[in-house]
Amino acid sequence: MSATARAALGAADEAALRQCRLFIGGRWVEGTDTAPVLDKYRMQPWGAAHVPSRTQVAECVAAAQAAFKGSTLDGNTRGAILERAATLLEQRGDELIAIMQAEAGFTRHDAAGELRRCVITFRLSAEEARRFSGELVPMEGAPGQAGRIGFTLRVPLGVVCAITPFNAPLNTVAHKVAPALAAGNAVVLKPSLHTPMTACVMAEVLQAAGLPAGLVSVLHGGPEVAQWLLDEPEVRFYAFTGSTEAGRAIQQRAGLRRTQMELGSIAHCVVCDDADLDAALPKIVNAGYRKAGQVCTSVQVLLVHSAIAHEVETRLSTMVASLPYGDPTDASTVVGPVITEASAQRIESWIGQAMASGARRLAGGERRGAVVPPTLLANIDPATPLGCQEVFGPVMCIVPFDKLEDAIDRVNSTPYGLATGVFTNRLDDAIRAARRLEVGGVHINETSSSRVDLMPYGGSKDSGFGREGPHYAIREMSEERMVTLLA
Repeated sequence: MSATARAALGAADEAALRQCRLFIGGRWVEGTDTAPVLDKYRMQPWGAAHVPSRTQVAECVAAAQAAFKGSTLDGNTRGAILERAATLLEQRGDELIAIMQAEAGFTRHDAAGELRRCVITFRLSAEEARRFSGELVPMEGAPGQAGRIGFTLRVPLGVVCAITPFNAPLNTVAHKVAPALAAGNAVVLKPSLHTPMTACVMAEVLQAAGLPAGLVSVLHGGPEVAQWLLDEPEVRFYAFTGSTEAGRAIQQRAGLRRTQMELGSIAHCVVCDDADLDAALPKIVNAGYRKAGQVCTSVQVLLVHSAIAHEVETRLSTMVASLPYGDPTDASTVVGPVITEASAQRIESWIGQAMASGARRLAGGERRGAVVPPTLLANIDPATPLGCQEVFGPVMCIVPFDKLEDAIDRVNSTPYGLATGVFTNRLDDAIRAARRLEVGGVHINETSSSRVDLMPYGGSKDSGFGREGPHYAIREMSEERMVTLLA
């Protein structure tokens, strides 16, 4: 263990920590170094992630390529493996929930939701594996092609590298790993160093479900390991969820190889003057503060028609102020810690800058360690960080508007375009918003964070490109091959 890691561990017994080893070629192996994994609420060592050498990264990709080349799994078998894995994930549910409470700082409710959706994603991917196919091409519809038959095959790409974030350590991983396997690829997974253990459990489950050795691998590490993976020419596809800055760097290094990018966002939700507030406000609170606001689609800017702004402020102030926050292992807690104390300090600083520029704090309070109290602000200056950068924390800002076009222009003025919620009962306004908003998803009478795992999910502009959702992702992670026959 490095000197830095030892300092972080302090007096903790290293041997007692949960070990997150590397999974290479179907074997769990030790790395050349380790990095501490902290309990995000107590900020105490909880586990140790093994970090690979450059040589181990190359060996991992080579093993994945060999496993892909040697695989004889058909679609039915791949589907059966993914179905068994879904069942095994359910059976290990209590363990996975406890892991996420520790390494991600999730409340039990958030962790249980993550698990439930992961199981659904695996089962959807199993269905896609069984119907993975091309289509008939009407060759005889072209002049001079009588008697010629044409069809396409969909074929896997080879080695897929999945680089995943801390804020959805199970389901976002599933959205990359399961469709890639369903298509017949091999997967090298690099989870976040903050949340490595959930990825290890997923690999254990896939191994137990009968996935041949080498078709899934797990490498822990930070940006250096990601760069080494980008240097491996046998990786054919990179699936990444993270910041826009990191995604831009990965895209540049990937060159002509294909990628799928789910990047940063400033999520907006629009509340029109005819909205049903009794239905809308509880959804908005959930979307703004679940997972401590650490979701790319968490409502950060709530655009409210000026005719109802006062009522919304009053009602939301009470609702947000009453949210229990703190220890994620407490059954009553709704908002747990953010991922690091440094992140909490940054969020606290942004709140302070907003208030120094005239913002009113309607709910919130003092930070305690990595816990930022659920915060609601009004009158924010759009030039402050909270108005123009992604906060990734439990902070929501109310901004009034007079015309729907003004709200749409506000959303479109940002460089991001992931998702927007619109609450209205006027069909013409709903359709106008859906047509004009420059985002990947528009949700009418739902929030920006509304997501069903079978739907296409992804952004536009600086929020990335490509789509998750097993039916869509399996096509991103494969290619079409044209076949013609002259009878």
